[in-house]
Formats: sequence, structure tokens, C-alpha cells
Amino acid sequence: MSLYFPEPSECAAHTIFPGVQIRTCAADKMMLSVVEIAPRAVVEEHAHPHEQVGIMLQGRAVFVIGGEEKTLQAGELYRIPGGVRHKVHALDELVRALDVFTPPRDDYR
Repeated sequence: MSLYFPEPSECAAHTIFPGVQIRTCAADKMMLSVVEIAPRAVVEEHAHPHEQVGIMLQGRAVFVIGGEEKTLQAGELYRIPGGVRHKVHALDELVRALDVFTPPRDDYR
């Protein structure tokens, strides 16, 4: 085990909603999360106190953040301040996104 180069088996993996899988790696003050959303799966509306920023890596999805709706595709960014309600709906293909949370989410460790 390396302090600096974690293996995939050392990262946490969770199903957070049906069809929504995440793999996370945390440091002291931030957490990286790779998200895979199956076609037409939904990250249900929720909020958390953590700040979140992310980038779409693959696919297309409809994001609703703080009541504002936008369809995003690979290369596009989003930011979600702590406490703001948000939801994601994948369209007709697999979605991959990279999220960064601060502080780290204990429920995703």
C-alpha cells in the first residue's frame, strides 16, 4: 500500500442510487469521486453541506442545480455550493463524471 498512489482496491465503492455507482479517494481536506450513471438512471434530488465541483467525462445528462436546469456533455463543468439542492438524470448513454468534494464526505469513505 502506498501513501501517494492508491490502488483501485483501496478506494471506496458505493451504489448511491439505482444505476449510480461511485468510487472515491479521499485526502485530509478533499475527496475525488468517479461517478458512473447508467442510461436513464437518476441521482435523486438531494443536498449536502459539502462543496462540489465536477466535470463530465462521457455521455450527456440533465443537471438541475438550485432550480436551474442544463444538459451537459463531456468536457463541461458544474459547481454545487454546500446546501444547494440538485439532481442529475442521465440521457440514453452511460455517463461518467469526476467530482471533487470538500470537505470529504464521511458517507462516501
